[in-house]
Amino acid sequence: MTTRLTVPTDRPYDVVIGNGVHEQLRGLIGFGLGVLRVAIIHSPTMAKQAEILREPLVSDALEVHLIEVPDGESAKNADVLAFCWKVLGEAGFTRSDVIVGLGGGATTDLAGFVAASWLRGVRFVNVPTTVLGMVDAAVGGKTGINTGEGKNLVGAFHEPVGVLCDLDVLRSLPAAELRSGLAEVAKCGFIADPTILDLIEAAPESLADASSPIVAELIAKGITVKARTVAGDLRETGDDGIGREALNYGHTFGHAVERFEHYRIRHGEAVSIGMVFVAEVAHRAGRIDQDLLDRHRSILGTLGLPMTYRPGIWEALSSTMRLDKKTRGDQLRFVVLDGLARPAILAGPDEQLILDAYRAISS
Repeated sequence: MTTRLTVPTDRPYDVVIGNGVHEQLRGLIGFGLGVLRVAIIHSPTMAKQAEILREPLVSDALEVHLIEVPDGESAKNADVLAFCWKVLGEAGFTRSDVIVGLGGGATTDLAGFVAASWLRGVRFVNVPTTVLGMVDAAVGGKTGINTGEGKNLVGAFHEPVGVLCDLDVLRSLPAAELRSGLAEVAKCGFIADPTILDLIEAAPESLADASSPIVAELIAKGITVKARTVAGDLRETGDDGIGREALNYGHTFGHAVERFEHYRIRHGEAVSIGMVFVAEVAHRAGRIDQDLLDRHRSILGTLGLPMTYRPGIWEALSSTMRLDKKTRGDQLRFVVLDGLARPAILAGPDEQLILDAYRAISS
């Protein structure tokens, strides 16, 4: 079964979820728009899949360039970005040509920023190949790279013209990557759709099988939350409330953990730790009760995700968090809950309170 969700922004686009949906790439390229060239930016593990996408496009007389970039977060830096620009320049890429991002969230983040920055913006399609990529990075138009100072500090808002989530590729996904992606799905449950949490609790035995109908349903629900949230606040202005910032639940502390670990920890694992940390913060601030704090640990434990982090490095983590995109001036801001599915901002919390929350997850 194929599910089609529309992201209703100023330039609406569809997210197609199902088995074998990569075959719809030809329809998204836009042959009537003067396309001559397609660049498929992919990780080494997706080389075979890139060839599969390439073949029908070449048959349609398109010039297809495969641009292989490093796996994971190591692809998201200025050197790799410049390499991609060089390939596009040498190939003569014009504004009517198309970029395809094939891979996990890091690859689609990079591909989107390549598309946003080349000739001030060309069209691109995302073909995410991990649960994390499907429910988070591929939808919403946030693109970017990392710097030595932090994650995603350089980037642009640039929406794709379509997203193809082919569930067939998940069958070879390592168990740890599946768990990492499901952390972002659980986040969507805490901030917006509690039925996600109910599904996780009701069928824990299905969560390790990427081909199970439950995992497919969780992916669709996570994407629905992302699409609905993004449509209401594309550029994260928060003019009508918390808006898109809600999607950063667990990310302020999680990004600091990722940077401290030099991105050797998976994004979803770091976000899992970040969600427990910020739940501890919210509980100490009187925003959530003990039951909701405990449910964080129960849900994330069911998914086999980490919930604690190393002690003794608070200063390093705190310094990194102050570079977070939500920080205003020298005031830390955290996305917290005021109850299940009620995200809010906690600005300038007491330093001792957040230190106590850190000690609670590192003891």
